[in-house]
Order: sequence, then structure tokens, then C-alpha cells
Amino acid sequence: MIDSIAHWDEQLFLYLNQIHASWLDPVMLLITGKYIWIPFYIFLLFLLIREYKMESIWFIVGLVLVIVLADQFTSGFMKPFFERLRPCHDPRWQGIIMNYSGCGGKYGFASSHAANTFGMAAYLQKAGAKKLPSFSWLFLWATLVSYTRIYLGVHYPGDVLVGALIGLLSGWLVYWLIIKLKVFWTAHK
Repeated sequence: MIDSIAHWDEQLFLYLNQIHASWLDPVMLLITGKYIWIPFYIFLLFLLIREYKMESIWFIVGLVLVIVLADQFTSGFMKPFFERLRPCHDPRWQGIIMNYSGCGGKYGFASSHAANTFGMAAYLQKAGAKKLPSFSWLFLWATLVSYTRIYLGVHYPGDVLVGALIGLLSGWLVYWLIIKLKVFWTAHK
């Protein structure tokens, strides 16, 4: 069963990775980058602070926790535990796959990019539900960033899917925890 899933995952990766346009390579590399999104993150923080004032500190602390949880679970636990080679490190795919950006770390299961972006999207969608319902569109952003990992040849679709699920769970779990802590803090102030 596991072998069949891995085979399907590899075949889907090969199909998606071959849907390529050379003009799109630098665009995908830009989208997958970490630092390009800093102004966007600052804008999201601005929106939280503008709408929630002092209460926003709870949501900002939660956002940091989401990123730490999602990132450390995927990078610190899953990648070394499962030791699934990234496609760009797998000798079977040398000369076959499109890898525009270099490869990164040796292992890829599960995608930290997917975990972090979907974690942010899930958490901010819950946090902004009352005053910032437009945060729902963050799921489209997370999907685009996650897809770049397949396009660039550094993750299988299964890596991205599992990373996204970990991100969603991390976002929802931390939101629940922050709300419980906020209620407890307010009641015992």
C-alpha cells in the first residue's frame, strides 16, 4: 500500500514538474522565497493590530507559535525521521526533472513551506473571522507558495499535502489554545 502511494506520488510529481515554462522559473523562485514576503507579513500584522488593538498581542503570539510548531514538526522531526529524499536529490530523477532553484536539504517529507503557509492561513482565518473575514484568501496564497515547491523540483505532491495538513492542524490547535489562554487570563486578572 505504502509503495503504491509513493509510486502515485512520484508519477504525479513527474507530471506536474514537467508542466514548465522557462519564463515562469524566476517567478516561481521569487514566490517560493522567504524574504520577498516580509512586506506582506508586516501588512498582515498591521491589519491585526489595526482591528484588534491591544488584543492583537494574543494573536501575534499565537502566530509565532504556529510557525514554530509547524516548522519544527516538519523540519526537526519528520524530515530526519522519514528520510525521504527530495526529488532533486534522488538519482532516479537526474536529468529528468526540472530543478531551477537548487535543492536545499537532503530530505523533503514533509514540506515546511506548506506547513508554515497553511498554518498561517488557518490561524489567521480563525483569528480574523470577526473583523478580517478577507483572511480566507490566504489559503490561495498558501496553495500557490506550496505549488512552487513541486514546480521547482524540491518536493513531491505528498510532501506538500502532508505539510499543508500539518499546517492546518497547527493553526487550528494554536488558535484554540490562544483563545483558552485568553479566557483564562481575563478571568483571573
